Amino acid sequence: MTFKIIAVVLSVLVISVLALGCTGNDPAALKDSAKPVEATWINPLSTDQTVSIPVEAVNMHTNVHFKVNTDIGELVLMAYMFDDDIFIRSNVCPPCGSIGFALDDSILICDACASTFDASTGKGIGGACVAYPKESVPYTVSGGTIIMNLEDVMSAHQESLRRK
Repeated sequence: MTFKIIAVVLSVLVISVLALGCTGNDPAALKDSAKPVEATWINPLSTDQTVSIPVEAVNMHTNVHFKVNTDIGELVLMAYMFDDDIFIRSNVCPPCGSIGFALDDSILICDACASTFDASTGKGIGGACVAYPKESVPYTVSGGTIIMNLEDVMSAHQESLRRK
């Protein structure tokens, strides 16, 4: 009798796993069920002309944001890993006032209004703030450090404030 109960329970478990499409430790299966990656705050190193962050911080957290003091005020930037590349963008959603975005595979999602943006291009996909694309900041990598020109940071921020 005990053997029959165990066999029935095991059969139900196997059928449930197959019905749910569970494939063990298959990363592709886990990726589809993963939650958006919320940004982690990091501290940049700033000079009069450059801003830098460690590549390792982006690799470790996937999605980070950081504040930079400039002549036009305190600006917020995001850096994230997508498609085996690092992207750095202005981190502002002008109409709703948000300074945070989660990364959900290939989509950036505003923490405040849930407007969505293409992670590759920064262009709006949907939502109230879709007309304000997230402008890219050019950078170089040297010795494990991502280096941005402060003028480029300010330019990307100002472009992100313009309705497109």
